[in-house]
Amino acid sequence: MEPVLRARQLTYGRPAQRRLDAVDLELRGGDRLGLLGINGAGKSTLMQLLAGVLVPDAGSVRVLGHDLHDDRVDPRRHLGFLPQQAPAYGELTVRENLAWAGRLRGLAGAPLGRAVDSALQRTGLGDVADRLAGRLSAGMLQRLGLAQALLHEPRILVLDEPTAGLDPLHTEQLRTLLRALPGETAVVLATHLLDDVQQLCDRVILLDRGRKVAEHAVDADSDLLAHFRGLATTGLT
Repeated sequence: MEPVLRARQLTYGRPAQRRLDAVDLELRGGDRLGLLGINGAGKSTLMQLLAGVLVPDAGSVRVLGHDLHDDRVDPRRHLGFLPQQAPAYGELTVRENLAWAGRLRGLAGAPLGRAVDSALQRTGLGDVADRLAGRLSAGMLQRLGLAQALLHEPRILVLDEPTAGLDPLHTEQLRTLLRALPGETAVVLATHLLDDVQQLCDRVILLDRGRKVAEHAVDADSDLLAHFRGLATTGLT
């Protein structure tokens, strides 16, 4: 199976202040890839490069065989991105925020209405559809961000610290939503939480100081903390 997303030698930042240094990764349909690292490891920079928010100083990102920044085919329409802070306007309702996000993706009319209704149902936001986003809890805001990322049925989801700052109940609710994603949807998820990777991912890349230092399968016997102890022992962290 061909990769739906392929990054090669992604580099960002000046040589003396590299935020990301020659990172490679691939995603195939249905992959659940975790990016694990302490704060400052380069996770958010990598996620923004994969989502097309940043342009790399070197290297490339290809989505379904096309360069991510090729405006002729707009590969970004196949991506759904949830940044660390959900992109919601507090003075708009949940439904209005979703409609705004849908219009940015080129949806309109009846297809837009159906997409909004589907996203509300999938993320459990139907009961608060007419509530102002500024009055939502942190957990509900993350759900709204996920609903926006899912609205256009993307092939690839890019999720940056989706459970950061959430209480245990909202964390588990969000993990449940992510586990219920269609099997063919590829997910790359950045986190500093070992539980996120253990519960949601089948493969993990470890980042340290902007470099990819390891890649492993994830299963019930994986000791992810041991990898960080190993990095500390070798002086990489």
